[in-house]
Amino acid sequence: MTLQPLSEEEIAAHLAGLPGWEREDHAIARTFKHTYHECVHMAMYVAAKAREVGHHPDIHITWQRIRFVITTHDAGNRLTAKDFELAHHIDAIAAGHGAESPTSSARPNRRL
Repeated sequence: MTLQPLSEEEIAAHLAGLPGWEREDHAIARTFKHTYHECVHMAMYVAAKAREVGHHPDIHITWQRIRFVITTHDAGNRLTAKDFELAHHIDAIAAGHGAESPTSSARPNRRL
């Protein structure tokens, strides 16, 4: 099945329904805050869901932060509906683990 890249309008509409997610070129990204060990635990749950749905985010874990970056490699590293579906799953997993968005004092533009 070939995944079709979304238009700019479709991307904007999907992002509007995903507070906390930001666009980074042809990907979407979000950072969560939790203890280091809970971030590792959450990564395992996201990896299991990613395997189930056949779509895999980049996962970056640092001290008390976990960051997910999603794009569709099979669509030429472009955004597709599959990226936004996985983002919704990640949000649900993060909520279940009690993860929070970093505070504004955490320098949100900082790359992890």
